[in-house]
Amino acid sequence: MTRTEWLKQRQNGIGGSEAAAIMGMNPYMTNAELWEYKTGKRVRADVDNEYMRYGREAEKPLIELFALDYPDYRVTIPKSYTLIMNPNYPFILGTVDGNLEEIMPIVRKGFLEVKTTFILASNQKERWNERVPDNYYIQLLHYLLVNPEYQFCWLKAQLKSEWKNDSGKKEIRLTTKHYYFERAEVEEDLKILLEKEVEFWEKYVMKDIRPPLVLPAI
Repeated sequence: MTRTEWLKQRQNGIGGSEAAAIMGMNPYMTNAELWEYKTGKRVRADVDNEYMRYGREAEKPLIELFALDYPDYRVTIPKSYTLIMNPNYPFILGTVDGNLEEIMPIVRKGFLEVKTTFILASNQKERWNERVPDNYYIQLLHYLLVNPEYQFCWLKAQLKSEWKNDSGKKEIRLTTKHYYFERAEVEEDLKILLEKEVEFWEKYVMKDIRPPLVLPAI
């Protein structure tokens, strides 16, 4: 697909970055706003900025670096804007950054998600301390729902901060984190997310009924 076709197709379902909104865990969008987009009551702007462009350009080399660091996996990068969907719930959509095959006595399939985060405030860094931020965790669960053949997943996160030293020159600090999840260990969370996504789409989007606002827990 082209990017335009990909964006249009995503209108017909729930994407990975949108799933957290349904659970009240998306810092940029509520579930009610997502419903407005999916029912055509609001048009979403195709936002693009320097951070998003950096993320797109950095994705391929970061995947290649993962392949070097984890040679036990066969890593393949899907064609640009490849959209996959759950075989039983075609409105559950996703685009993964990389497909993984674990070479064992039997081959196991998984996926790789890459995140590049600019640390602009101390609380952004704290969100990554020994854990995955909630919205990204929901995104990983969503992709496990999209393809039932995925048995595990990795998240590779590059945290980037910039500052000027005493001489006025820019310095960059990069911190790389890796997080691993087995499908069998998150089955309960998968059941909850599937229930909420099906409810959101079939009860509210398809019937054009505004959902009750879900706010994140404090």
